[in-house]
Amino acid sequence: MLTEHEIEFRVRYHEADAMGFVHHANYFKFFEMGRIELLRANGGDYARMEREGLFVVVVKAECRFQKPARFDDVLRLRTRVARITEAKIEHEYELFRGSERLALGRVTLAVVNRQGEVQAVPDWLKLLPAADPAGAASAGSGSGR
Repeated sequence: MLTEHEIEFRVRYHEADAMGFVHHANYFKFFEMGRIELLRANGGDYARMEREGLFVVVVKAECRFQKPARFDDVLRLRTRVARITEAKIEHEYELFRGSERLALGRVTLAVVNRQGEVQAVPDWLKLLPAADPAGAASAGSGSGR
């Protein structure tokens, strides 16, 4: 299974501020697109988790902005499963315009039930990215390109 996946998209007008730069909050929306598409590329989906009464919530989000993205830029986002623990999933992100890296990100998700109580990551989800039980994603998985 894939531990890494890439998507390409164009920055829309409403994602930029008055100066034409992508607003910093939108980088986290891009990261969410990346992790949803990584899950989808592996045959999973959030709807299945919701049917099982499980939800993923962001418990930590980081972004290192290196260069600004602008309206109408075509961007490439690489999303990687960095680690899966008993109740958390960590993703790492690299955002590019061509070969130029614009941002690095990391988001930690926790699995909770409808009451917000921490739950174990479902077995089927642990298997999707072929994660090592010790926490590091398995080597040798291909890229989703």
